[in-house]
Amino acid sequence: MKMNKWMVLAAGLAFAAIGASAQESMTVYPTAILPFHERGEGVQGYGSTASDILFAALVANPDLLLVDRAEIDKTLAEQELNLSGMVSPADAVKVGNLIGAKVLVTGSVIDADQTTYLVARIIGTETSRVLGESVKGKASEPIGDLAEQLAEKVGATIVARASELVAPAKKPEERIAAIKAALGDKVRPVLLVSIPERHVGRVTIDPAAETEITLMGRETGFEVVDPKAGSAKQADVLIQGEGFSEFAMRRGNMVSVKARLEVKAIDRATERVIATDRQTAVVVDLTEEVAGKAALQEAAAQIAERLLPKLVP
Repeated sequence: MKMNKWMVLAAGLAFAAIGASAQESMTVYPTAILPFHERGEGVQGYGSTASDILFAALVANPDLLLVDRAEIDKTLAEQELNLSGMVSPADAVKVGNLIGAKVLVTGSVIDADQTTYLVARIIGTETSRVLGESVKGKASEPIGDLAEQLAEKVGATIVARASELVAPAKKPEERIAAIKAALGDKVRPVLLVSIPERHVGRVTIDPAAETEITLMGRETGFEVVDPKAGSAKQADVLIQGEGFSEFAMRRGNMVSVKARLEVKAIDRATERVIATDRQTAVVVDLTEEVAGKAALQEAAAQIAERLLPKLVP
């Protein structure tokens, strides 16, 4: 039987709807687990053990994407941050931007009256909302058993109360309106944006981050010089950087990709760095290529919202 154009169109729309539905159902929450603080002589050395076991237990949770511990340690060292136990919501927001985590899990191991308490603080890095979970057992009970019980509670809480921890995705027009409001009617400098990027193990077709920052610049009143057709001498400010994306995990037909973007804005006349920024983003999609581009685009949009207002004196 031949299919006419309307049948083809209907089939295409049906498949698109299925893909969109699958993507909505495959929501992944990037989560970072920090070392637990120790309180009491009987739990010395238990803080790192508890966080290690918590990581091992949660890594199998299909709703969570855990940030690599080595990446967390490296980022904290670079920023000279030493976070554990009672990390503040303000610090959580900063760390979330740096490592791409929407949720931080930290807490304490407490020794009191022959009882061991494990108390977790679950912090939304976008909303600054703080939730808590805890378990307790006899001091003689293995710390691993308690940590696994806590992991089950923490995972369930993140999924059940995600709307309190993770902010709704911003629409492009909302970001553009926020930038315009911050800039007001000040004179905008001429920009040239050059941000090469790569996807680990794949050929990069077009620079998603460069395109996104260029688009947001133009939409908010900046004149932008084409880096290929124009000259850097035509610009007042050079926005340079680099981005990369890489496969994170696969769940069924959905692929999760993590992207990292670093940029700096340079005053061309003085060669002075006006501002620097970096952002990590995670996106889930049906294909690795689309997810990689979307992750770089999202990281660029977040940076543009923070960076562009800094370019106007």
